[in-house]
Amino acid sequence: MGTMADVARAAGVSVTTVSHVLNQTRPVNPDTRQKVLEAAAATGFRRNALATALVTSRTHSIGVGISALQNPYFANLVHSIEERASARGYTIVMGDTHDNADVESRLFESFLDRRVDGLIVAPAPGAEVVSLPQVVASGTPLVLIDRHIPDVACDQLAPDNVEPVVTITKHLIERGHRRIAVMAGFPGLQSTSERLQGFRMAMEGAGLEVDPELCGQGNSSQEDAFTETLRIFGPEKTRPKAIVVLNNAMTVGTMRGLKELSLRVPDDVALVCYDDFEWADLFEPRLTAIEQDIRSMGSQAFDLLLERIEGSTASPKVLRIPTTYHHRNSCGCK
Repeated sequence: MGTMADVARAAGVSVTTVSHVLNQTRPVNPDTRQKVLEAAAATGFRRNALATALVTSRTHSIGVGISALQNPYFANLVHSIEERASARGYTIVMGDTHDNADVESRLFESFLDRRVDGLIVAPAPGAEVVSLPQVVASGTPLVLIDRHIPDVACDQLAPDNVEPVVTITKHLIERGHRRIAVMAGFPGLQSTSERLQGFRMAMEGAGLEVDPELCGQGNSSQEDAFTETLRIFGPEKTRPKAIVVLNNAMTVGTMRGLKELSLRVPDDVALVCYDDFEWADLFEPRLTAIEQDIRSMGSQAFDLLLERIEGSTASPKVLRIPTTYHHRNSCGCK
């Protein structure tokens, strides 16, 4: 395995220049930088991460705290963060918060003990009181992803939640539906409240009542959505003919529940959902759904974090990532 001196000889530069390139401590001419990187590869040089951290006060690692990692949406979000981080020479340290602020707090302590250079977090309910203050107090760069929390002084980015749900709910109304059910996500999350807000805006804008009996508490869970679907659609006399489902895990649970009741989508129940699936266009029925730009969200979150790691003192940014409406046939359209 080559040493830094070996790399310097092979590249025809000083050891100091090699150090600046490999540790990213000072800008270096692009041609010289490329020579150093090629020499490092040719000599088999491997950077000592511990030694680098001692010199630069950086570990070139970031902590990522996200709930429900088994959910394809969050798994894809983590993948997009890791892909961008890896391209910039960073590794990620993962942890599942289980949407529990106490669990999240312990996870953040672990991240800070590991001296990560920054954190990307999808905050749990209550995070602004329980877990985030310790990160803000530490001065560690922080980006919130997927969920906004007002009055937390850090960069934040999340998808547009309100208007997309207005769009899919209005579509059901335009198709003549008047009693429309909704399957809501985990309580206490801004994404849940915003999507419910969009549902209510569309219903009330059309002069329609939001029936509490038709509001399912799916808790962003397949099983809870399944159970709530049986409750809402079980009694034939009061059964609604349409439902808006507010995340992908609950869409699976809802469709399982409808199948259990021998109800067909869209013949018996029209269904629209927030969150798309890779196979949504192949599934039968093809799902009318809102797609989030997961790749953009993950890469932008890392870029925002890297700006802070590198010393940006600009005012915190609060960004909304646009979504895409896929009009298919689970809503009853041909």
